[in-house]
Amino acid sequence: QVQLAESGGGSVQTGGSLRLSCVASGDTGSDYCMGWFRQIPGKEREAVATIFNGIIVGPYADSVKGRFRISHTHANNTLSLQMSSLRPEDTAMYYCAATMRRARSNCIIPRPTGFDTWGQGTQVTVSS
Repeated sequence: QVQLAESGGGSVQTGGSLRLSCVASGDTGSDYCMGWFRQIPGKEREAVATIFNGIIVGPYADSVKGRFRISHTHANNTLSLQMSSLRPEDTAMYYCAATMRRARSNCIIPRPTGFDTWGQGTQVTVSS
């Protein structure tokens, strides 16, 4: 059973940067997809970025392309999201997620229902 724990959220001004981290404990298996999602109250959870087997980066959400970067450190099984040029519309609860079920497909077309394990979330607030 994989467990995920996020950290790194906070409040920044427009144009600022934040780095989110997610430590995964447990066995992720031979093929796995990890990703970052975000959710605003009253809206559906949306995929931000994914990475397959900690190596192959999946598609970024259009709204974050060129500003966010997902990465994975195998040594300590930590998923990261480097966020730059932050905007007020990036304000959301950010969640780390993982799945070993149809991992490659779920990384290419990430949907919340495709992911089995979720972190508790970390709030990011960007003020104008």
